[in-house]
Amino acid sequence: MAAESTEPLLARSVASWCADATGVSAVTRLSGGASQETWSFDIEHPDGNLGAILRRAPAGYGAASGRACGLDTEAALIRRAQEAGVPAPVVLHALDENDGLGTGFIMKRIAGETIPRKILRDELFAAVRPKLAHQLGGILAGIHGLPQAELPELRRMTAAAEIDELADDIAAFNWPRPVFQLALRWLRDRDPGVADRVTLVHGDFRHGNLMIGPDGVRAVLDWELAHLGDPMEDLGWICVNSWRFGEIDRPVGGFGERNDLFAGYEAASGMRIDPSRVKFWEVMGTLRWGVMCCGMMQRFRDGPDHSMERAMIGRRSSETEIDLLRLLAPRA
Repeated sequence: MAAESTEPLLARSVASWCADATGVSAVTRLSGGASQETWSFDIEHPDGNLGAILRRAPAGYGAASGRACGLDTEAALIRRAQEAGVPAPVVLHALDENDGLGTGFIMKRIAGETIPRKILRDELFAAVRPKLAHQLGGILAGIHGLPQAELPELRRMTAAAEIDELADDIAAFNWPRPVFQLALRWLRDRDPGVADRVTLVHGDFRHGNLMIGPDGVRAVLDWELAHLGDPMEDLGWICVNSWRFGEIDRPVGGFGERNDLFAGYEAASGMRIDPSRVKFWEVMGTLRWGVMCCGMMQRFRDGPDHSMERAMIGRRSSETEIDLLRLLAPRA
């Protein structure tokens, strides 16, 4: 949907729930977001304009599929996290059929940066980069500490179920992937079993989904892959090499060390980290991202989505194969 057709729908929606709003302006679709649309706009108001973000399913994708929890559930999770003190956006409105905008929600826009290249290299973030790993550990402890009784219904995942899903996905590609098969065998042989502590897992805690400013993390975004499971999954995911963007010697997002991440988590949660369990989930995450990249390429090749973004992500599956071989190689 183009901005010309989205703007009047947004204006009508905002008028129904934002008292005294006079309209919307600066409606722009943002880049990024391979699975959901993200739009930025301003709510015009006599007391001063309010920056807002619309997050919604693309046209033709009204419901969640696969691992995604659904945008209604995502909005509820973000609200609960924000209320509990986790840095997260303020949800202003969950869309309904009267809005005519599809499935999604509107939240306050937060100033900051999500582009990894800028966060990892710009002088603006130089002072905070050494502190980010510790800060992220504390934020993850907060997410994992949210009481399950206060959460919307979420699917529950175990390592064994995750391995089985990935195996099915790899088989469906109908294309030889020997490194992926090697990783599957490694994971099956080292499955740590059901976690003693099952918590909310963000599911996609990494660059691109972290709004960062010179003062640190301002918001955790994109909760669509949230589920119940082993909290160490999130710690392993942020250490996947694909999220280091060339800074491979700094395993936490390309800016920090695992020990700092673990220290931040332990200080906030009072619980000890088992590094071997985190490594298991780092291998799992690397394989998962490789499978996701293959899925993007398949969707680009077979349709209906022939966007350049899917093709660019799809080609990165070969990078994950290299990462897996490095992770699985015996240490001298």
